[in-house]
Amino acid sequence: MENTITLTVTVSGSRLDRYVAEHVPDLSRAAVQRLIGDGFVLVNGIARKPSYRVQAGETITVRVPLPEPATLAAEAIPLDIIFENDDLLVVNKPAGMVVHPATGRTVGTLVNAILAHCPHLSVGGMERPGIVHRLDSDTSGLIVVAKNDAALRDLQAQFKSRRVRKTYLALVTGHVKPPRGKIDAPIGRDPKHRQKMAVVTRGRTRESVTVYRTIANLGSPSTTSLRDSTQNAARYTLVEVEPQTGRTHQIRVHLAFLGFPVAGDATYGRGKNAFGLTRQFLHAWKLEFTLPRENRRVQFVAPLAEDLCRVLDQLGYEVKYEVRRASK
Repeated sequence: MENTITLTVTVSGSRLDRYVAEHVPDLSRAAVQRLIGDGFVLVNGIARKPSYRVQAGETITVRVPLPEPATLAAEAIPLDIIFENDDLLVVNKPAGMVVHPATGRTVGTLVNAILAHCPHLSVGGMERPGIVHRLDSDTSGLIVVAKNDAALRDLQAQFKSRRVRKTYLALVTGHVKPPRGKIDAPIGRDPKHRQKMAVVTRGRTRESVTVYRTIANLGSPSTTSLRDSTQNAARYTLVEVEPQTGRTHQIRVHLAFLGFPVAGDATYGRGKNAFGLTRQFLHAWKLEFTLPRENRRVQFVAPLAEDLCRVLDQLGYEVKYEVRRASK
């Protein structure tokens, strides 16, 4: 089986491989070149080389073979379950855990753990059973998983209509100015680095809106001796972030675009972080939505992960009870 994508060229002159990669953001340029080499990309029904210069009005047909479905194995991986009923689970996902199996990662995912917890779960397809939304593997925090078709449809509709309120905590490099605001900038594939996302104005982009608010300015010379890679006194800001849309890497891309990348972000950050973090300081802190069938608005909170609490301790910030996990 395969997906077929049809493109109509509007501007002449681009290489075929570049044009397809720009207009099909799920495919890297290398992947496009492989498809062209295998005869899966046709221009007006004719196979062309990757270097072929497309002309306005031509029709490009891209056939993308679907991977063979893998058999998902249930794994007895401990889950930090914040809430559970007959319709859904709310899980506090640890950093380093991938949400669902993909190329190169078929075990140790949240889906593998969910299948062990809910052995008969089959809603939403074989590859991503129950998955309503995603978090980056190195982002910790709240994620909701549907347990039946009705709950999945209800939750997906809430996300699509922006009735789900998502609040993240992030530590960023620099003192954020202005201290609160809205970032309204479209996101698409980075034209220079196809594995990354970026704020772009050309090509295939999607509306992307993020609201942020400063919680505390940290790391001034009077409060810490930490140094950044430029050897100037390091400054950081703890911010509360609410993405109004759900684009890939949205918060990380928008904050970096503003000039204040997330601390520890190896992809969109700058230089080495001073804390020994092995991932970005980004945590899905709060999740608010309406429970399916109950028509009751609820909010869940995931305490800040311990590695992130230690960073705030280094900066002399007293982590309040609402973000630190209670001592056991």
